[in-house]
Amino acid sequence: MDRRQFMLRLEEILEDAKTAVLATVDNQGCPHMRWMTPTILRGREGLLFAVTTPATGKILHLEVQPEVEWMIQTRALTEVINLRGIMQVVDNPALKTEIMEVLGAWLNVFWKVNPNRSDFIVTETLIREASYFQPMKGQRLHVVLQEPAPSH
Repeated sequence: MDRRQFMLRLEEILEDAKTAVLATVDNQGCPHMRWMTPTILRGREGLLFAVTTPATGKILHLEVQPEVEWMIQTRALTEVINLRGIMQVVDNPALKTEIMEVLGAWLNVFWKVNPNRSDFIVTETLIREASYFQPMKGQRLHVVLQEPAPSH
């Protein structure tokens, strides 16, 4: 599976699952995991986007340790993707609008926890490497992605 094929499969799995688990590390070296709703944007290959609020712990974690890991799986658990990369906050109004157009319908829980619809930020993960696992087939593939330029 080459980089392009991998990114297409990642996009298909995200469209199916709608959610993923994000792991960050705090300043004590302790890992923290949480469910998020990430997306891939066409024309920005190698990047994974999500929204959060500025006052969350994960933003503090990124200041100390920007390396993160995502776990994305099909609802049937037949395919699992782990992504490792560097996450940063992107302050770009046009990108926020684009992300809301793509993710808005899937953010019901986010809006229940964060009712102020203007108080959100975009995170961007520059995907460095990934593993693709098919548990029922016992197949695992490691993919190293080239580092694209950040979107801003």
